Amino acid sequence: MSEQQSAPTRVALVTGTASGIGAAIMEAMCEAGHQVLAVDFSDDGAEVADKAGAAFFKADLTDGEQCRAAVEEAVSRFGRLDILVNNAGIQHVERIKEFPQAKWDQIIALMLTAPFTLIQAAWPHMEKNGYGRIVNMASIHAHVASPGKAAYVSAKHGLMGLTRTAALEGGESGITANAICPAYVRTPLVDKQIAEQARLNDMPEDEVIEKIMLKGAAIKRMIDPAEVADMAVWLASDKAGSVTGSSFNMDLGWTAQ
Repeated sequence: MSEQQSAPTRVALVTGTASGIGAAIMEAMCEAGHQVLAVDFSDDGAEVADKAGAAFFKADLTDGEQCRAAVEEAVSRFGRLDILVNNAGIQHVERIKEFPQAKWDQIIALMLTAPFTLIQAAWPHMEKNGYGRIVNMASIHAHVASPGKAAYVSAKHGLMGLTRTAALEGGESGITANAICPAYVRTPLVDKQIAEQARLNDMPEDEVIEKIMLKGAAIKRMIDPAEVADMAVWLASDKAGSVTGSSFNMDLGWTAQ
């Protein structure tokens, strides 16, 4: 799906780029010939971005002002903004009765409020250009739920609603909005969950992938971040101009049941 080098050069802002899916999307966008501003809270993101050929902007996206500053940095540095990939996310696994309020607030701020703020800040620039591609990294948990993930599931369900609303409002201005909904991708975020799921379900860690993460999957493997990145690059392209308000399930057949 990756665009050829002859495709128009666009400016992309990608969040959560220090590792995992975000790093893969950032690299794929650079390979497609786009100018990329990589945004992450971790200082490690600077080295990852530099290796990919992207610019780096450090920001805590739970802060609305820093969200807006990231958009302004992209426009100031590159002169425009065409593509926004809302990928940054965290996870916390705990039953509702014991779920920390502070962790709920952090997850909702980072994974739902920040995408709204970034979209709002990017909107006038995309509208001015008559071209915008919003790609929201949702999850299969935008459609189904799992125990122990109240905040994550709520944020992803909300992100799907935001995606559809943005699609309806942006159509006349050349702005599309879509969501990618993967199942478990082999990333540091997922690796961290193995111990948490083992504790939550009282089982050995070496059984978590088979009995929890891949239990409902037809294809019994983790997804590679590069697979998700290819989808993101296509959704950001001219070729996807008729696609908006959609969710693309990369779920190994999880929801086919």
